[in-house]
Amino acid sequence: MFPTGFRTLFRREVLRFVRRPRNTFLPPAITNVLYFSVFGVILGGRIDQIAGFSYIVFILPGLIVLGAISNAFENASFSIFHGRWNEYIHEVLTSPLPYTSMVLAYIFSSALRGVLVGIIIGLVGLGFTSVSVAQPLYLVAFMLVISLLFAGFGVIGGLWARDFDYLTVMNQFIVRPLTFFGGVFYSLDILPPLYQTLSLLNPMVYMVNGVRYGFLGYSDVKPGLSLVVLTGLTLAVILVDIALFRRGYGLVD
Repeated sequence: MFPTGFRTLFRREVLRFVRRPRNTFLPPAITNVLYFSVFGVILGGRIDQIAGFSYIVFILPGLIVLGAISNAFENASFSIFHGRWNEYIHEVLTSPLPYTSMVLAYIFSSALRGVLVGIIIGLVGLGFTSVSVAQPLYLVAFMLVISLLFAGFGVIGGLWARDFDYLTVMNQFIVRPLTFFGGVFYSLDILPPLYQTLSLLNPMVYMVNGVRYGFLGYSDVKPGLSLVVLTGLTLAVILVDIALFRRGYGLVD
């Protein structure tokens, strides 16, 4: 199921970020200490409970989603683009490794980074508040699916990018804004009807609420349906990644 070539490429990609914890794990930990301090402690003390939960507990799942998908996307896009930029990805392409194994190695390793960062953010959050896991199976399923999904999007981004600025634009001006407007810091119930409807067009709403349901047992949308749709979307994106690799999109001049 996982041949030697796949395991080798997967191991290389994992070691690439594990060996540099100051670049991969320390920044999100520090950033979320600031998030929890400002939004959770300072502002949270002035905000009433949301859906029966303290504000800092309510935003914890959203911050975990933000960190997980950002890092999964960033890892895959940077790894693919850096390999193209320095032309060492050609060694992978000329190997007898099937395209499916290549793509899955990049996606699984990037998703692993996303999940690890999510765990780190959760541990940081526990330093500010206590929270139990109401639906552990949903929590694990949503974390895996959203990390795999954005790792798949990262592969597309890495193939599409023409320089390093492209990667910054995609992460900072597309992924993060959608996440912030995806219910990380608020519940859809407090929005006017029109904005509630518009928010449902944002896929981040379903991801944030899915992880929130795993932690708190509360969601603004149906978690079961959200998980099914996101799983289907993840499989579709992975198939697109494999097709792009097979065509050589962005890999050959």
